[in-house]
Amino acid sequence: MRETLSGNIARYRKERGFTQEELAGRLGITFQAVSKWETGQTMPDVALLPALAGALGVSADKLLGYAAFRGDLSYYEEEYRKDAYFWGLRPSNMCLRVLEYRPPDRPLKLLDIGCGEGKDAVFFARCGYEVSAFDLSEAGLDKCKRLAERAGVPVRAFKANLCDYRLEEDYDILFSSGVLHYIKPELRDEVMAHYKSRVRPDGLAALHVFIQKPFIGPTPEQESHSYLWRSGQLFTYFHDWYIEQCAEYVFDCNSSGVPHRHAANRLFVRPAPPSEREE
Repeated sequence: MRETLSGNIARYRKERGFTQEELAGRLGITFQAVSKWETGQTMPDVALLPALAGALGVSADKLLGYAAFRGDLSYYEEEYRKDAYFWGLRPSNMCLRVLEYRPPDRPLKLLDIGCGEGKDAVFFARCGYEVSAFDLSEAGLDKCKRLAERAGVPVRAFKANLCDYRLEEDYDILFSSGVLHYIKPELRDEVMAHYKSRVRPDGLAALHVFIQKPFIGPTPEQESHSYLWRSGQLFTYFHDWYIEQCAEYVFDCNSSGVPHRHAANRLFVRPAPPSEREE
């Protein structure tokens, strides 16, 4: 929480064009206090959060990293409330690659970024990984928790906004399938650099993103908060890592009941040893 809040204070202050002194003046505090918030040395008093959020032009929830796309979330929220699992229960093919590259022959911490209803997160937990998972949909998280309970495995599932939440610990594996297009383009550099910093030296990132192609039409959902990636863009963020596998492909989908297609990039990467990194 401390790291998420400190990062968001700095981010939204800069977006508003405020200096630390200007923000401090609006709140009637010293700029040193703002500096300590942004470096994580201290945290704002809870009574000051509404005024701080107001000065930064965001809600208190968003400042803390738990904001929601209220109206835009309604499609999946409604689908996830149904008894059937919208995405089914079969784990993604990416899960098998993770098992190949980083088998759970020792305790490994894995984070499922945008877990939806939890089919992949629960699969990983059943395989022996120590799994955490987050999503924006409360209905999806509820189904994830129920699925884990039925499987008899622990999954630490929690609600967070992909754009605002920042990881508070390091992981052996970062896994994300089909959700990174919800990161606003102007935030991608910062978010991807942060994710890279949270992968342990011998860890793995397994990522899948939807990309733009002129021959692929819009999806039936037509989400207003979806921002497709450019072909190959994901790969460039890991130019200084070992690329185990990268692929681009087109696949058919019937998730909404309307046949359509997606184009996607898929990437499995691991950090280079410290001795081989660029100075």
